[in-house]
Amino acid sequence: MLKPGRWFHSVIAGLSVILLSSCTVRHGGDEKYYLVSSNTKVAYWQSAGAGFTQAASKMKVPAEFVGPDTYDPKAQQLEFERVAKLNPSGILVSPDNPELMKPDIDAAIAAGIPVVTIDTDSPGSKRLFFIGTNNYQVGVMGGKVAVKAMHGKGNVVVFTMPGQTNLDDRLRGYRDTFAADPQMKIVQIVDVKGDPTIAFDSTSQIVGKQKDKVDGFVCLEALSCKEVANVLDRYKVTGKTVIAMDTDPETLSWIQKGMIVATIAQKPYTMSYVGLTMLDDLHHNKPQSLQQNWETDPSSPIPVFVDTGAALIDKSNVETFIAGQKPAGSN
Repeated sequence: MLKPGRWFHSVIAGLSVILLSSCTVRHGGDEKYYLVSSNTKVAYWQSAGAGFTQAASKMKVPAEFVGPDTYDPKAQQLEFERVAKLNPSGILVSPDNPELMKPDIDAAIAAGIPVVTIDTDSPGSKRLFFIGTNNYQVGVMGGKVAVKAMHGKGNVVVFTMPGQTNLDDRLRGYRDTFAADPQMKIVQIVDVKGDPTIAFDSTSQIVGKQKDKVDGFVCLEALSCKEVANVLDRYKVTGKTVIAMDTDPETLSWIQKGMIVATIAQKPYTMSYVGLTMLDDLHHNKPQSLQQNWETDPSSPIPVFVDTGAALIDKSNVETFIAGQKPAGSN
C-alpha cells in the first residue's frame, strides 16, 4: 500500500473537480488555456501534459501543452511571454527560474489573465496560487528513509538545481531531518543544471576517487538517480544508499533491482488536471480583480496552496505501483 504524504487543501481541489464535472458550462469560441512546462521530453512532464489534455477533453475546451524540450529557463520564459500575448483564458506554469519568470507572471495578472503555478512555485510573483507537492515534507520523508537505511550515520551527496523553490524546499527538509542525527552529513551538493550526464560524471568521479567517503546519494529531481544507479552498477559498488525522486521508468527498474532504496512519487497528472479545472472556474467566475492579496483575505474564494500529495515507493510496493500506472491520456 502506498504511503501518503501530508495533504493541504486537497478538499478544495476535489470540490472544484466535482463542481465542474457536475455542471454544464458554456465555453466561448475564443476560450483557450496553456500549460507552459519544463523539458517536455521528460516522462514527468509528459504525464502532466496528459492530465492537462484529459481535463481539456472532458470539458471540451481548447488547451495546448507547450514549453522547451530541454531544461532551458530562458526558452521557457520566452514561451510564456509568447503565450501571454495571445490573451489566453488562463495559464498554468512551472517556473524553472522563479525570479526570471516573475515579471511576466505579474504582467499577465495585470492584463487580467489568471496564472497558476504547478510543481514549482514563484512565491514572489502575483500568481494566484500554487498547485503541487508539499516539498518540505518530501525532504523530511526522504530524510527519514535515508537515516533509517544508513543507520543514522554517513556522508551524503545531493543532486539538485539550486534556485528552484521546490528543490530548495526539499533540501531544507533533508537538512532539518539530518539535524536530529549529527552523524548524517551532506558533504557535497551537485548542481546538475537539468543535465543528467552531470550526475553520471559526478558519480563516476566520486566512485573513482572517494567512494569510501560517500555513503549515500540523494536526488531532489527526477533525472539524476537513475544515472547514479547506473554508475554504481557499472563499477559494482554496493552498500550505498540511493534515494530518488519521481517515477521515471528507469528509476523504478533500479528499485526492483535493489540499487535504489526508494523514490518519492508526485502527481504531475493530477496537478495539471486540477489546475485546468480551477483555471476554467476562474475564467467563468472571475473575481473583480486578480491582483488582490488573496493570501491574507479570510473570505478568499482562491486557495493559497493545493497539495496533490506524495507517496513513498520502495521494493515493498514498486510492483503494485507499476501495475497500477495508467497509460498517458487514459481515464
